[in-house]
Amino acid sequence: MKKLFELNPDLDRAALAKEFAEKQRLQVRDFLTEETARELREIMEKHTEWGIALQAGSTAKPRNFRPAELRDQAIQRQAMEMGRETDQAAAKGDYAYRALRYSMVEGLQKGWDEGGPYAVLLEHLNAEEFLGFMRDITGIAELAKADGHASCFAAQHFLGKHNDSHVAEGWRVAYVLNLTIDNWHPDWGGYLTFFDDAGNVEVGFKPEFNTLNLFAVPQDHAVTYVPPFAPKGRYAISGWLRDR
Repeated sequence: MKKLFELNPDLDRAALAKEFAEKQRLQVRDFLTEETARELREIMEKHTEWGIALQAGSTAKPRNFRPAELRDQAIQRQAMEMGRETDQAAAKGDYAYRALRYSMVEGLQKGWDEGGPYAVLLEHLNAEEFLGFMRDITGIAELAKADGHASCFAAQHFLGKHNDSHVAEGWRVAYVLNLTIDNWHPDWGGYLTFFDDAGNVEVGFKPEFNTLNLFAVPQDHAVTYVPPFAPKGRYAISGWLRDR
C-alpha cells in the first residue's frame, strides 16, 4: 500500500487558527499531500464495499445496510422502502438522509477488513500528527480522539438540516475531508451548507478535492441534494473530533 495519510507541510497553522476562532468554521485547502489525497480517492472509488445509510424522520431509527445484507432480496426491498420513506420525511420538513457509507469504527470493531486501508486511516486520524494539528487550529486542547466514516453522496442522496447536538457524547468539532473529483461544479449539489436562525444559507462549502471542512458543533447545517446528472458521487471522509 502506498502512503495513505500525510499532512501538507506548508499549511499555516496560525492563520487557520485565527479564522476558526473568528468564525467557528473553516475550509483548509490542500490539506493532505497530493500523493496521499489521490491514493485515498482511489480507495474510495475502486476499493470500498459501500453500504447504504438511511434515516427517515428525526425520531426514526437510522439504518446502515451492509453490501452482504443487500444481496438478500427481502433486505433489498426493505432498503428501497426506507429510501421512499426518506423522501416522505424530507417532504414534510422532517430530518432525513440517505448516502453510501462505510463506517471505519464499526469496521474495526467487527473485523470487516483487518489491516485494510480504512483501519490504517482510522489510526492516522487518532495519531498525534492529525489530532495535534486539530488542537492547534481549533484551540480545543481537550480533543482526545476522532471517529470517522467514508461516505459517497451519489445521485439523489442528501443530508437534511440538523445540528450535531451530541455534546454529551463528547462531540466538539465535525470534520469533512473532501476527496471527490477535481473541478466539482456547483450544479452537482453536495455542498455543506450552514443556516442562520431564519433558515437563510449563511455559507456553503464546496466539496473541493483535498479540502478539509471543519466546524464547531452544534451548528445548523446540511448536505445539499445531489441530482441525477452529477457525473460522480461526492466522496468524503467525515466524523467528529471528541473530548472523550
